[in-house]
Amino acid sequence: MKSSSASVLVRASALALAAVTVVAGQLVQLSSEPAAAAAVQRQRAAGGPAGAPGSLTGYGFDACTAPPQAVMDAWWQESPYSAVGVYIGGSNRVCKTQTELTPGWVQAQRQTGWHVMPIQVGPQASCSGYADKMSSDLATAEQQGHAEAVTAIATAQSLGIEPQSTLYYDLEDYDIGPDDCRRAALRFLSGWTTELRAANYRSGVYSNIAAAITSLDYAAIRSPGSYAMPDDIWFAWANGQADAVTDVRVQSDTWDNHQRIHQYALDVTQSYGGYPLTIDVNWVDVGEGSTPSASKRLCGHVDVDLTAYPARTLGSHGVAVRAAQCLLRKHGFMKARISGVYDKATAAAVRKAQRKLDQKETGKLTRWTWVALLAKGSHPLVKVGATGDPVRRLERALTAALRKKVKIDGAFSQNTEKAVRKYQKKAGLPVTGVVTDAMWDRLLNGQ
Repeated sequence: MKSSSASVLVRASALALAAVTVVAGQLVQLSSEPAAAAAVQRQRAAGGPAGAPGSLTGYGFDACTAPPQAVMDAWWQESPYSAVGVYIGGSNRVCKTQTELTPGWVQAQRQTGWHVMPIQVGPQASCSGYADKMSSDLATAEQQGHAEAVTAIATAQSLGIEPQSTLYYDLEDYDIGPDDCRRAALRFLSGWTTELRAANYRSGVYSNIAAAITSLDYAAIRSPGSYAMPDDIWFAWANGQADAVTDVRVQSDTWDNHQRIHQYALDVTQSYGGYPLTIDVNWVDVGEGSTPSASKRLCGHVDVDLTAYPARTLGSHGVAVRAAQCLLRKHGFMKARISGVYDKATAAAVRKAQRKLDQKETGKLTRWTWVALLAKGSHPLVKVGATGDPVRRLERALTAALRKKVKIDGAFSQNTEKAVRKYQKKAGLPVTGVVTDAMWDRLLNGQ
């Protein structure tokens, strides 16, 4: 299921006329909302949601059915994607048969590193053309939202998608002009959100940016507190931009703290590892996002996150020499103290490193000796959205290899991806933007 690329027309005049009724007595203050909102804030302060999809700033895709494991494995190795949307249930789910979607499938993806985004697609807006629609009666619509959340929670738990996970409700295109249709949809989503929070799940809403997303945003601005707002929004807007940026249709700051997914390309066919899929493409910024980490000094006090890694030889001195000596000590090639002076002991350590790294033994700290020393360590697959020490080592090695500053912050961003692609092209590797064993081996060999 997905929103049509032909967006619903949003008429400012219609919304303006509706403002009086939006704030009228039909809107219900949900008594549990302040406590639920406080719980969400406490959760974020404690380090963000622990369940699906977790924390990520990167690429994701969704397809009609959950792909077989062989496809997921191949796509993990070669595609830029780190998140996968999964339609777990609902009366309007197009793909009625999900033979691959089992607890084992969910567990396998999460063990690999995939961020699973669970989607429920049940009753649609009362003014839509779908067979199963929510009621236009406000109280009934809200109860239907509660009921749909109960069903989604049960399904999620049966799949091993635990509390603190975000469950996304897919509400397809509808006309947000008529009061009864718009308000009923808002009440339905309030019921959905309230029920999820009561069960310690988080609420997400997927829709065309011009449909439910605009309606939610307008209500958040004009009638704050009248509806339970979802924790995350997932907006369909096929503008081809891989970002979480909206336009005037989302003006509140309700979802500004890593609480957005942007479906920016629809019905595209891509193939990785020989497995083609027709997918929708998303930019995912959820949880705490892929957060940069503070610079970590090695050897107790030495900064190795340099803007350049110049060649050095006997007699050289300064911060680059200190960084090199630190790396040589860290990797067991040198025991002498870190002096910042390229002396005979340093040259001997460099020759030892070059011998172990299958490089020409010159005793001179060359570009490619730098690259190997900087890349040395664990070598997991990393792509956009990855964080941590391996990413930091990668960024250092790329700075040396490309002789161009790459931001060193331990977060694999789109700019990091550009540098990876540039290196892969120069090295004659497949240009995927994904760092696999083959690229780590090339860096470790100083090539």
